[in-house]
Amino acid sequence: MTLLESPRLRLFIGAALISLSPVWVRLVDVSPSTSAFYRVLFGGAALVIYLLVTRRRLHLSTRAWWLLIVASVFFTLDLWFWHRSILYVGPGLATLLANFQVFIMMIAGFVLLRQIPRAPQLLAVPMALFGLALIVGFDWSGLADDYQLGVIFGLLTAVVYAGYLLSLRQARAGSRYRVPTREMAVVSVITALMLAVAIFADRESLTIPTYEDLGWLVAYGVLSHCLGWLFIASSLSEVTAVETGLALLLQPTLSFAWDVLFFDRPMTAIELTGAGIALVAIYLGSRPASQQI
Repeated sequence: MTLLESPRLRLFIGAALISLSPVWVRLVDVSPSTSAFYRVLFGGAALVIYLLVTRRRLHLSTRAWWLLIVASVFFTLDLWFWHRSILYVGPGLATLLANFQVFIMMIAGFVLLRQIPRAPQLLAVPMALFGLALIVGFDWSGLADDYQLGVIFGLLTAVVYAGYLLSLRQARAGSRYRVPTREMAVVSVITALMLAVAIFADRESLTIPTYEDLGWLVAYGVLSHCLGWLFIASSLSEVTAVETGLALLLQPTLSFAWDVLFFDRPMTAIELTGAGIALVAIYLGSRPASQQI
């Protein structure tokens, strides 16, 4: 068995690659919408090339196409909110807030599927909020306006990211393919078109200033968007729920580490404690619900 044949290794490599996503956003000298556009453009192009090389046809139903359009709307909003959150509060906190989607998914599971949350899941919600309060402080009015906006955008990212995951899951219902390469390629292309419209509507530029910025954006699209998600998606059916939960924690944990290492983010003991509490809450919130009503 080669290293990449190990589903656990693919899972954690994928999580590590995705954890670099906010780093690319901070490194490039373009607007948040522009970096999001090139992420899905380059990542989507890599996926399309893969589909052409492997001669894998789409063969998607009309229902799946409509659901993928809905998923693309959610994903466009996800990137729009998240990229701005990264610039306002930093890669670590923005990624932590985006992973609060597990709580939105928990609520959706109860409302849509009548899944009863377990006690640890219910405990996870106040834990996450307390951990967030330790990170940002209890005096909301004392925070800078941009920082407040970054926190709000991060929480909105969690909401629309959950909508994206739910839509994508419905679009893949009945699919005979284990890895959602086709669906990810379609969503990437549609999202790129939507972001291009938003960029022109806001009178922003698609110009990439330097070759260095181009390199970062290609790395963002190919490594994080394309390979990161493919490594994770290809491993989920072969690993345990505990391992999936640990990989879920690895992304925001590493994003915090990159924030401190690359961008000199100051972290007090209270903030570290808050981040730890929030990460444990995310893990507890990601555990499967107990049963259906």
